[in-house]
Amino acid sequence: MTLLVDPPPRDRADKRTFATGGPSAATDSPSPVGVVNLPDVADVDLSPKLAEPPLTGGRVEAAMGVIIRVLSHSPLARPLPAVILSALGVSGVAFVGLCATAPQPSVATPPVLLPLTSVARDLGAPHLPDVVADVIMYASIALCCLGLAMMLWANSRGWSPNPRRVFLAAVGAVAVVVNITPVGSSDIASYAAYGRIAALGHNPYTFAPLGLSPPGHPSNPYTVLVSPFWRTTKSVYGPVATWTQLLAAQLGGAKPWLTIWILMMIMGAAFLATGYVLLRTAANPVRAVLLWVANPLLIVELVMGGHLDALVTLFAIAAIVLSRRCTRLWHDVVVALLVGVTGGIKISAVFVALGIAIPLLHDRAWARLTRIGVIAGLTTFGLYYFSYGLVALQPLGAASKMVISPTIWRGVEEIFGKGQLVTTVIGFTWPPLMLALAWYLYKRLSPDVPTVVAATCALTFAWVIVAPWSLPWYSSIAWVTVALLPRNSLTRWLTLATGTLSMLHFNGGHPTTFSGDHPTNVQVGPMP
Repeated sequence: MTLLVDPPPRDRADKRTFATGGPSAATDSPSPVGVVNLPDVADVDLSPKLAEPPLTGGRVEAAMGVIIRVLSHSPLARPLPAVILSALGVSGVAFVGLCATAPQPSVATPPVLLPLTSVARDLGAPHLPDVVADVIMYASIALCCLGLAMMLWANSRGWSPNPRRVFLAAVGAVAVVVNITPVGSSDIASYAAYGRIAALGHNPYTFAPLGLSPPGHPSNPYTVLVSPFWRTTKSVYGPVATWTQLLAAQLGGAKPWLTIWILMMIMGAAFLATGYVLLRTAANPVRAVLLWVANPLLIVELVMGGHLDALVTLFAIAAIVLSRRCTRLWHDVVVALLVGVTGGIKISAVFVALGIAIPLLHDRAWARLTRIGVIAGLTTFGLYYFSYGLVALQPLGAASKMVISPTIWRGVEEIFGKGQLVTTVIGFTWPPLMLALAWYLYKRLSPDVPTVVAATCALTFAWVIVAPWSLPWYSSIAWVTVALLPRNSLTRWLTLATGTLSMLHFNGGHPTTFSGDHPTNVQVGPMP
């Protein structure tokens, strides 16, 4: 039979070549452009496949396999228990947010009242001591990981919920949690402060949040919400991020809680918009919505944490999806503009750009590669140069030298010291290690998936694992690309990595103990 296909035929790099033999998608006779002769449906294996070949983790992978076999055949891997576990995980984190200022801030939340938190306080929500808040957060994150795994196992055993209903349920959940004090990170307080700085006519790339307060008296309502560790840090985000923060600050005015609330709603809307793109474009929309909008880990990190990565991922997935369907000149232009805007939010967009470039390199599509590369580069450069100037790139230099626990690079610093030589060696060492890991992961993803998706997934996941400074919300692009892939063993490792980082890095930005330029974990609870 014949079938009209979009994106283009499999012999393009957009669809990687089959690694094994079997019926070919093409026939000896020529076909019109966009039309492929396929074998009869009875000859095609439509069963879900794991990554081929599977990731090799030695004893760790073997032990994980034993645990997975036990859990995946337990009563918890049924739809209702799986959904309940996920809901309990999100609810536990939300409870910490609702008790954030009752009557004083919790260790996992910045000291700001959002609407539902204010209602909870009026109703007598109990204050959570730091130890209690930590225990709830640890348990809730563990439940999020377990609930996600159970939902995926239930799906692999035949559970297929209506993806539109799952999406609508996620809309309801997001509409609730954006009204709760952000939990797990104080980054959104820094976003609000940068927006306020811009609204007052200053340059957030040369003006730190501490500058909003009189010297020696950090009493400005915006400044007091920012973690003490970041009050002297200038913005490391792109101009598009700054414009988003500026918009929220202009609407919020002198009320930082209102600015933060607006930012929470923007990030929640971006998270849902990404889910809608997946719903409309994924080959398996059920798996896609389970891995994104119904993913309790991502709801906690991106929505309840209010992180800009939700906005980055929206533009990234739009560029990736459109790049697979490029057939005309204007498609290339739009893809390039999307990549350029993504780079105008966070510098991590470079991995999206590289992921889009790889299939073009494979096809030797030099004209398209040049066109997309030049337009994307000029777009990002123009966004920086014609907004706040190239001075906006200066804070990135200092940020690129930062190292955080528990990365191996922190161990290197502890052994050899934190001098300029060690910093330089780390800076030259981790990128090739990241590329090597990305290549390993790329080669072990199913060979019949789009190259742009596989490459971007491998690059962003390797970055989260190898980079000297890595936080759980950095994994968002890896998650959105995994949602476009068939069932594969990489998902378990991504869940484990994100869950581990989540447990190690939740803190509302309250005073902590520092060693040199680095936060330590001396206080009760994890590091910021």
